[in-house]
Amino acid sequence: MRPEEESQGPVVRDRRRIDPATGQVRDTGEAGPHRGPVPGGPPRPGKHSVSRPGGAPAGGTGQDDDDARSRAEAAAAAAAEATAKLAERTADLQRLQAEYANYRKRVERDRMAVREQALANVLNELIPVLDDIGRAREHGELTGGFKSVAESLEGIAAKLGLTSFGEAGDPFDPTLHEALTHSYSADVTEPTAVQIFQPGYRVGERIIRPARVGVAEPDSAATAEDGEATADDSARAVNAETAEDVTPADDEATGQEEPGTTPGDTD
Repeated sequence: MRPEEESQGPVVRDRRRIDPATGQVRDTGEAGPHRGPVPGGPPRPGKHSVSRPGGAPAGGTGQDDDDARSRAEAAAAAAAEATAKLAERTADLQRLQAEYANYRKRVERDRMAVREQALANVLNELIPVLDDIGRAREHGELTGGFKSVAESLEGIAAKLGLTSFGEAGDPFDPTLHEALTHSYSADVTEPTAVQIFQPGYRVGERIIRPARVGVAEPDSAATAEDGEATADDSARAVNAETAEDVTPADDEATGQEEPGTTPGDTD
């Protein structure tokens, strides 16, 4: 062994044609006697440059960093796109859920309105029958089996929510009463329903028929006369009090003598 080889130590030569790290075919340089680097080709690694399984070849660190950076940027872009799509799908789902909830509320509201309208139509047809029952009761003709039938019919109408309103003495309300007659009275201080011709009916807040009444308003002439009478009474009371406060004057001041004396009498 030559002395220079002993000083350099052992030399390991990997003669495999396929590089286990890169998977590329190596140029072993055995095609010709020349074992140096091929002109115009990649430089051959040094004699101490040994391929390590799983390691990166010498001179390829920058390229690997660029590839890793590109992969990281692509992953970040894909994550951002997925997040945007998720937010969009979530907003679509929330909007669809809100529309469905509004649809259910609208359908339920329409169903209740249709039910109330149908019930009001049926009860409106029963009101003339109830009026006849009321007139028969007023004349004392509601007796026997007819009385039982009438009470049953009134009970069914009440269960369906039909209620009557309108009593003599109620303040007149144009939204509840229909005025059939008009008069003036000194017994009222505001427009008042003094006579009920037909009671009113309603279901809940819906007015099926207003009460038909006779309305009386305060009598302005009677009110004025009452005011004048009150003023006259007050004036009389003041005059009476003033007369009581007046005292008799002395005889000399008034020129009158006491009763029982005659002119010329002296002591």
